[in-house]
Amino acid sequence: MIVIIDYGVGNIGSIANMIKKAGGECVVSSEISVIAEATKLILPGVGAFDNGMRNLAEMNLLEVLNKKVLQDKTPILGICLGMQLFTHGSEEGSLPGLGWLDAHCYKFAFDTSLKNLRIPHMGWNDVAIKKNDLLFKDMWPDASFYFVHSYYLKCKHPEDIAATTFFGFEFASTVQVQNICATQFHPEKSHKYGLKLIQNFVESPAYVKG
Repeated sequence: MIVIIDYGVGNIGSIANMIKKAGGECVVSSEISVIAEATKLILPGVGAFDNGMRNLAEMNLLEVLNKKVLQDKTPILGICLGMQLFTHGSEEGSLPGLGWLDAHCYKFAFDTSLKNLRIPHMGWNDVAIKKNDLLFKDMWPDASFYFVHSYYLKCKHPEDIAATTFFGFEFASTVQVQNICATQFHPEKSHKYGLKLIQNFVESPAYVKG
């Protein structure tokens, strides 16, 4: 069973509907016992970095999530803020992130030559696929996805990046490290392209440690 983690900052209904359209089954929960039994996890999110981390801590979800992701190697998909929470931290806040990805979040900043670029980065944009063995398996070559964000990921290890997007410069819009996957864009708002990505996650096998 896929568990969508409800920690008060997610676009949860749209994600649940997309999973069902993709042929999967899911529950929305913040219960530790339910999360502990999940075969796959989704951490969505919109809003501020510190608020997201604070909610996870106040709901006592950090221990079970660390066990599921780091020890049990349960597949997890982070979406938008959920992706950013996987990192060590963000310029947006002062709290440490989950630290599952060797990455940090930075606010978009452009010089005067790019003053026409508005922040947040909002709307449809293309992705340049670097890994097509999981989330982007059999994806259309012209796939585009819907973004709404003011902060972006900078990964220490280029091999962790599954896709990039150009907005003033190239940034990591999808990451994939073993059982940990995440997208900066919103697949639940990205029509057939997002549905295909969610379907790939639903149908992907559980990661086997070692």
